Amino acid sequence: MAGMLCVALLLASLVWPAALTAGSAGDGRRQQQQLTALPPRGWNSYDSFSWIIGEAAFLDNARIMANRLLPHGYQYAVIDFLWYRRIAAGSGVGAYGFDSMDQWGRPYPDPQRFPSGRGGGGFRPIADKVHAMGLKFGIHLMNGISTQAVNANTPILDVRTGKAYVENGRQWRARDIGLTHRTCAWMPKGFMSVNTDLGAGRAFLRSLYRQYADWGVDFVKLDCIFGADYSPKEIVTVSEILKELERPVVLSISPGTAVTPALAENITQHVDMYRVTGDDWDSWKDVRPHFDVARSFAAANKIGAPGLRGRSWPDLDMLPFGWLTDAGANQGPHRTTSLTFDEQTTQMGLWSMAKSPLMYGGDLRHLDDRTFNLITHPTLLKINHHSRNNMEFGYIHSERASKPDEQSGRSKSGYPVDVTNNGGMVLGLSTCSDKSAVGWHRSSEDRICRSHGIQNGNASFCISKAKLLPTSDGVTMSSGEDQAKFHLTGIDTDDGCLDASVSPWRTSSASQTPMFSACEQHTKQVWELTENGQLVSSYSGLCATMRSNKEGENETTGARAWTAIGDKGEIYVAIFNLDTARRKITVSVPDLEKVVGRKLARCTCTEVWSRKRWSVMKGGISAVVASHGSMLFEIQC
Repeated sequence: MAGMLCVALLLASLVWPAALTAGSAGDGRRQQQQLTALPPRGWNSYDSFSWIIGEAAFLDNARIMANRLLPHGYQYAVIDFLWYRRIAAGSGVGAYGFDSMDQWGRPYPDPQRFPSGRGGGGFRPIADKVHAMGLKFGIHLMNGISTQAVNANTPILDVRTGKAYVENGRQWRARDIGLTHRTCAWMPKGFMSVNTDLGAGRAFLRSLYRQYADWGVDFVKLDCIFGADYSPKEIVTVSEILKELERPVVLSISPGTAVTPALAENITQHVDMYRVTGDDWDSWKDVRPHFDVARSFAAANKIGAPGLRGRSWPDLDMLPFGWLTDAGANQGPHRTTSLTFDEQTTQMGLWSMAKSPLMYGGDLRHLDDRTFNLITHPTLLKINHHSRNNMEFGYIHSERASKPDEQSGRSKSGYPVDVTNNGGMVLGLSTCSDKSAVGWHRSSEDRICRSHGIQNGNASFCISKAKLLPTSDGVTMSSGEDQAKFHLTGIDTDDGCLDASVSPWRTSSASQTPMFSACEQHTKQVWELTENGQLVSSYSGLCATMRSNKEGENETTGARAWTAIGDKGEIYVAIFNLDTARRKITVSVPDLEKVVGRKLARCTCTEVWSRKRWSVMKGGISAVVASHGSMLFEIQC
């Protein structure tokens, strides 16, 4: 039998069409529908600058991006959050009163950091420069309306008349549309949801996005609207408003905590990309959870499902390589990534095989050759651009080839709900249609329990019911509502309340579960037990679930594999070692043949990184893979 040779490759990235532009009418409409036919790619300022980036640094990065990355499909240059906030004593992510806004209550670029916007131009001067480079321009947005605008009770612009919005004979203002009981859980002093049932609420959002289009914005990353901060009405409303615009604008939504395929089911057609994990920073503990999440979305056929501008893409978050800052810091880039190069290639590999959008996060002014070669490797880009049938492949065997390496860990943000004495079960959030959302019951007047051992009826996890605090606007609920809704605390303690959305810096390494935090007057800590046994969050409308902490672990406890088919019929098999020791990983060829639907007896292969030939022995493709490393085999038949 001829030796089967495979192309091994350490893995890949995503690809994005480099020159899709939107015109007007006819061809322009068709172009708009294909704008996200492939996963978007670009650069985002957050990982390297947090919120403090200014005009000069942004344009420096954009120029490098245009010269070095645009030829490889990196197209969107994105300014991340709080571009309207002044840098001053007392200012920061959780601060209040430092935001620039116009007379209509809309955020405006901080004139100190973005001086070209002075005089009413907004981001238009920067967008024009970015477009002249051949790039597209993007910005981060917070959902809803700013608390500053509501407190100032600013009028609402009616874009149809250019005047204040009037309906039913009266002028509507910010206080009429701001939902003070639904401030963003992790930025309560900053923003709150808008009542989209009101014409005035929709008029405000329309004025926002019309202004962004006038500024030349091509991409918006809308935050505090998905995951644990789920607000489906506002997602759909924004999507519909974007469809009204002559300028095509790509819609990305965040955050990704507690996101499941079921949660995304009714949203994907309204967006172009959507986060499916917590923030991904440069820690192996953050990278590893992405394997389970990516598998779930691939199995649910969510990769490239119909979307707003063509297709929609599950977003595994940015690539924290190169020169970085820290989450939420008032500081720019000051350190190199903590990921080893093996870990970076593994992350690129998974992002590639899962066809996630690829947004580089490091400061491009310090882009080294090795990182550049990794994120622009032609084979890696080809996999994400032209592959299909991307999925996790379970027919592998692995065993340790060495003792575990010493690995320095990173601490988690927050404290997950402790159920270690309950069979390794943990709390989670999901849509209330999820079968795992039922099973909660009141075991006593002040105790809510959940049986995870359904077959024996054991009540394995209980939480104490606590008296409901007044809402953040000081309004207490009626006696009926007070009976139905409550806070939840740990058993025999009132140190913290169960929180559906705890921290803006909650990374993917912190399991996607609710956590306990200090009790406060916010609906993110308000719950209701329904008659059919569901524990519903008043903040997001999601339901609490119980699942095994071991759920989804591969039997090999450290090895994963993915497969995909290339545009010329080549077969890609990626193997990943998640262990702290080297592992010998073997892929079953007979099972692979069943998955790809063809015999592989007369195929050849090459290991892409080393360009070595690879043979198949006794029906399997076998390789020893470094700790946290990966390989990808390309089989040519």
